[in-house]
Amino acid sequence: MSVHTRKQREQAERERLIVATARELAEHQGWDAVTTRRLAERIEYSQPVLYSHFRGKREIIGAVALDGAAELAAAVRAATRGVDGPRARAAALARAYLDFAEHHPAVYDAIFQLDGGLAFAQDDTPEPLKDAFAALLETLGEVAGEGVHPGLFTELFWASLHGIATLTRAGRLPREFAEQRIELLVERLVVA
Repeated sequence: MSVHTRKQREQAERERLIVATARELAEHQGWDAVTTRRLAERIEYSQPVLYSHFRGKREIIGAVALDGAAELAAAVRAATRGVDGPRARAAALARAYLDFAEHHPAVYDAIFQLDGGLAFAQDDTPEPLKDAFAALLETLGEVAGEGVHPGLFTELFWASLHGIATLTRAGRLPREFAEQRIELLVERLVVA
């Protein structure tokens, strides 16, 4: 292995460590607790080493968002794989999405709420974000209905899920009606 290859591997490992540590800290203490100073202390590297990988917290949030988007896409695909019927797949997608948002709130915020410096719905949107939307579109595109643009329908369904996720987490919607919300959403929006 060349010295250059080894250095690249070490750099990638440090970046993974920084992102994983930021994510862990954010999940346990919130994003306000994620500072370069605290990250440097936790991973036992100097702040200049952190800055050699990320220009600041915004880029770290962006890196967490990209990892999270890949995880969300995998979760949605796993939940819908092998489910019979388009309505049942849409309901499985909704459950997987809401479960991800509930169990990974800091990552969810990094993807959808915080400024990670990432472009959405543009030509330069990073691939993990495009793939997360594609994972939704794969299931929801088939239930959009006659004459309805599949991408627009997916955006509407996704916006509904996002609203449910954020309002539930904020205590604005009671958790005990989670399944009824999914059933109503699928019943009213899905054409199959």
